[in-house]
This record gives sequence, C-alpha cells and structure tokens, in this order.
Amino acid sequence: MYISRGRGTVATTGDGSDETADQGTHVAHVTAVNEDESRPPRVPRNVYALGAVSLFTDISSEMITAVLGYYLLIYLKVSTIAVGTLDGLYSAVPALLALSAAYLADRYRRRKLLAGFGYGLSAVSKLGFPIAGASVGGLGLVQGADRLGKGMRTAPRDAMISLSAPSAIQGRAFGVHRTMDTVGAFLGPGIATVCFSIAVTAQAFKSIFVTSFCTACIGLLILVLFVTDQRGPAAEAGTARPTLRSGLALLRRRPFRRVCVAGTLLAVAWISDTFVYLVLQQRLDLTAIQFALLAVGTSGSYLLLAVPMGRLADRIGRWRVFYGGHAALLAVYLLLAGPVGGALLAVVTLSLHGLYYAATDGVLMAYAGPMLPAELRTSGLAVLQSLRALGAFCSSIIFGFAWAYLPAGDLVLYFAGGLVLMLAIAGVLIDPRRSAVVESAVLETTAVESTAAQSPVAGETR
Repeated sequence: MYISRGRGTVATTGDGSDETADQGTHVAHVTAVNEDESRPPRVPRNVYALGAVSLFTDISSEMITAVLGYYLLIYLKVSTIAVGTLDGLYSAVPALLALSAAYLADRYRRRKLLAGFGYGLSAVSKLGFPIAGASVGGLGLVQGADRLGKGMRTAPRDAMISLSAPSAIQGRAFGVHRTMDTVGAFLGPGIATVCFSIAVTAQAFKSIFVTSFCTACIGLLILVLFVTDQRGPAAEAGTARPTLRSGLALLRRRPFRRVCVAGTLLAVAWISDTFVYLVLQQRLDLTAIQFALLAVGTSGSYLLLAVPMGRLADRIGRWRVFYGGHAALLAVYLLLAGPVGGALLAVVTLSLHGLYYAATDGVLMAYAGPMLPAELRTSGLAVLQSLRALGAFCSSIIFGFAWAYLPAGDLVLYFAGGLVLMLAIAGVLIDPRRSAVVESAVLETTAVESTAAQSPVAGETR
C-alpha cells in the first residue's frame, strides 16, 4: 500500500517497515496518468469495422440510388406520382420492421446477427432489379425488400456504435462512421457513371445492378469477419425488460419524446434526394451520366464535413448542430426555386446538401443515444428512426402527387415555407440555446452510471 508523506511516497510493507519509493518515478507516473486523462478517448476499432461494412454497402446502394430517378422518370417514363410512391416506400418500409428488429436485438442482445440479416436481405434484393424490368409493381417489391433489410440493420448497427464508444465522443464516433459510409456513397455514383460510359443505357443499368449485388456481398463478409457484437448489459432485476411495449414506453420520457416529435416534423418538410436531383435535372437538362454525378457532389461534401460536424457537435451541443443543419437545407430549397442556373447552381446546391447531411444524420443519433438506457438503446433509436421514416414517407408522397399539378419551382417554395414552420415548432420543443446544458447533464449521468456498472463489487480486485 502506498501513502503520501510530504513530497515523497512511502511504501508500507507487511512487517511495518517503510521503504521510500523513488520520487522521480512517482512524479513521472502521475504526469503520465494526467496526460492520459486529458486526452479524449480514441474511436474504437469496432466503429471503424462497422464503417467499412457501411462503406461497401453504400457503394452498392448508391450506385442504384444515383440513377433510380432517371431510370424511372426518363428511361421508363413513369409518372411523378409513381416516382413519389416508390420514393415514399424507400423511406417508409424500414419503419415497418425497425422496431421489431430492435426489440429482438435488445431482447436477445444479438445486434450483429440482426444487422447481418438486414445487410444480407439488401444484398440479395439487388438481383431483383433486372428481373423486375419495367414493372413498377415489381420494382416496388424489390425496393421493399431492400428497405426491409435497412430496417433490420440500421438500429442494431447504430446501437453497436453507441455502445462501443464512450459517451464523451459519441458525436465523433458517429461522425467517423458516417464519413466511411459516405466514402461509399461518393464512390457508388462514380462507378455507375463508369458503367454508363462503357455501355449503352440498357446494358449499363443491368451492369449497375449486378455490380451492386457483388459489392454488397463484400460488406456482409466484413461484418461477419471483423465486427464484434456489442451485446450490452442484460436487464437487471427491477428494470424494464426489452419488449415492444418497453421500447414504445420510452416515448413517455419527455426529453426523448420531444426529440422524436421535432425530428419527425422536420422529416415531413424534407425533400428526398431523388426529387432534389430530378428538379436539378429539369432545370439543367442533364444527361444520364451528368445525373449520376449529382450524388457524387452531395456525397463529396458530406465526406469532407461529417467528422468536423461530429466534433463540433460534441463541443458546442449536438442539437444545436442538428438544428442549424436545416438552415443549409433551407438554402438548398431557395436555390432550387431561385433564378440562379448553370454549373454554379449545381455546385452550391450539392455542397449545401452535403452539409445538411453532415450536420444531421449521425448527429441526431448521437444526441438521442445517451438519453436511452443501454438495455433499450436499440429500441429507442428504432422508434426515432421509424417516426422520421414515416415523416419522410409523407413528404415523398405529397411531393410526387403535387408535382403532377404544380411547377417544380413553386412546389419547392411551398416546402421551404413548411420547413420554416417546422423549425419554429422544433425550436419551441427543444430550445437550441439551452440544449447544450441538457446534453451535459445527460452525459454526466451516463458517465456516473457507466462507472458504477464497471466498479468492482466489495471484496473484488481489479
């Protein structure tokens, strides 16, 4: 046992004699400990592994997403109503399965297994596009299968990230993951562009679908080999066991309920990427290759800004960054409806579009995660994601139907007004100026609970 005497340190031996410890060694040890404590924790390796899975999965999905609007509206010549319906399904179907998958993940604490099923289903669905051909119904089934896969994997994956990273660096951890995810989103449209460059349009679409399937399989293999499941603590006696009811019961918590309501309202005022790109295509009269490159612009901006936005969120407050990111989205709407045209419109719009995603996507999960108990974190994040997905579904349906009767510019302005209204309501529900104080209290509580959970019981040694 070591006790302090004046400036030195004394070791007390079992027979009562004292041995003076080396003072210099002690000081160096204390200095090293203090330096280690002053450094922020490192992002865990598991987050990087999950990021690699998302990277390849996003290459796969964004190859198709980048060209899907053009494929439907220009190549297959379906109506904007059909495009809006398919796009709405793209957003809403994950909500149908997300809570059930999250319940299973929390109940049995097999988050990696559930995520693996989701990634696998999305991979297999890519083979359905060539089979569906020009059938809108068939394409709807394929999209539904892909989105069911997303609904199964998203909440377990985000819960593994949240449980892998210390509370103090949640924003940075999600930022690192989203950056790697966005590398895939950046590369996917580029690969699709190459397919268009070396093949005629019909063959190019087929090659995109097959290449997308192969790339998704690589992501699934990385998940199996390199990701460690974060099972989290089992529910203790007297605490809520993971059930569908206990997951929904999280909405009784006022702070989390307010986040869900505010996030859902903002999702209702969101214009999907498909329609943003189609409005740009209409204004700039873009070719298939040029259309595929629009997603590269958004992904490139997101890629550069995801980690800086995550760090900024950890420093000044995650809700502030999330809320402020919608100012970039509002600027996108005004540009789409404004008089500016040409290359400048595309460059500025896509840059702001990427900034919006960097400031909102992972940041919202990082803000909400610490509010939730570890044993129900997957379910809580699934509730939030499902509600936002339903809001996005309503948005796409409304935009698709309205575009059949209104000019695109006028419609975008209406959505801009709706976004301003939703921001005002969200600002009342969660004041951005006071949210950082609430976040600090949540993080302190989480840190205390984590320390208590990791402390040895009486009679044990570390």
